[in-house]
Amino acid sequence: MHDPDRTPARHSARLRRRPAGGFTLIEVMVTVAIVAILAAIAYPSYRDYVLRGRLVDATTGLATLRANMERYFQDNRTYLAAGTFTPPCATTTTSGYFQLSCPSATLTATGYVLQAQGTGPVSGFVYTVDEKNTRATTVTGVSGWSSCTNDWVTRAGGC
Repeated sequence: MHDPDRTPARHSARLRRRPAGGFTLIEVMVTVAIVAILAAIAYPSYRDYVLRGRLVDATTGLATLRANMERYFQDNRTYLAAGTFTPPCATTTTSGYFQLSCPSATLTATGYVLQAQGTGPVSGFVYTVDEKNTRATTVTGVSGWSSCTNDWVTRAGGC
C-alpha cells in the first residue's frame, strides 16, 4: 500500500514547515540585557532599603540607653558613678551592628553624650544624643548619605 504523505517531496515540505525549537542567540542576549538593566536599577534601591533597616538598631538602642540614663539620674541625682552604682553607659553594649557607648570625656554629673558607632555593613555611621535629647548623625564614606547636625539620619539624602 502506498501512502501519499510518505512521498519524498511531501515529507521534506512537512519538515521545512515545522518551527525550530529553542531560543536564538539574539533572544537570549536581549533577555540578559533587560535583566541587567533591571538589576542595575533595583540593586541600589534594595541596598539602601536594607541599610535603612539596620540603622533602626542605632536609634532604638540610643533611645533605650537614654531612658536608662534618665532613670539612673532620677535615682542618684548624678550621671556619674554613685557609690557602688555605675551609670548604664559605663560599659559598651551592642545593638545590631552598632556599638553603644558613652565616651568618658562627655560624662559629667549633669550631662552626657551617648554614641552609637556603626560596624560592618553600617560602618561610617555615628549617631549621638545627649541629656537634652539633642540628636546628631555623622556619616563618612557612604555615598548618597549625608551627615546631620540636628537629627538622626534614617534615609539617604534625608536629615
